[in-house]
Amino acid sequence: MESAEAVEPPDGGPHARAGGGPSGPAAVGAGGTRTERAGAGETRTGEARTGDRPDLRYAAYARERLAAMPPPADPEAFELAYSLLQLAYLLVTDLETRIHRPRGWTLAGFRLMFKLWLLGPTQPARLAEISTMSRSAMTNAVNTLERDGLVERRPVPDDRRAVEIALTARGETAVREAFAEQTRREREWFSPLEAEERAGLTGLLTRILAARPDDAP
Repeated sequence: MESAEAVEPPDGGPHARAGGGPSGPAAVGAGGTRTERAGAGETRTGEARTGDRPDLRYAAYARERLAAMPPPADPEAFELAYSLLQLAYLLVTDLETRIHRPRGWTLAGFRLMFKLWLLGPTQPARLAEISTMSRSAMTNAVNTLERDGLVERRPVPDDRRAVEIALTARGETAVREAFAEQTRREREWFSPLEAEERAGLTGLLTRILAARPDDAP
């Protein structure tokens, strides 16, 4: 739905009000924070103004354009999906750029090693299942990490046809170091939220994941 109105809002203000003027209802910004007109300017309660971030200014503008359109336009669904996708993209890009690319990994490679660190030796099919990856993608990821000496394939003692993937000693040292660095960065990202808010957001996201469409990955 984002592509429906991929237009930057006019410089005169980040919120093109669907109500048509100062007497309309308070606008809801990209973070769900309400804004109200105060004379010639805008005030915002609680959080930073969307005007400080072009992507959030666009989201607020697009939401209000969609609010004036007939169904199937859904401004609430758009804003939620846009915010989740934008956060996921920025977070992945940031973590990969700062932490994992300098080590020669992707974030997906780190997440695979992190699972092995927590679970211990694990069969590839199980890793693919909990990572929502295809078997071929899992095989490619394991091959890359094995080439770099970070993981190894081991035979399963009671099934000679099966193998398990395990961290090497080098891989365990590497994942511990990267985990500590990533945790510090994640805390920076989520620092605007109080502990209760973080727990609440986690609960909501978990509900969405648990109830995702049956034909979703």
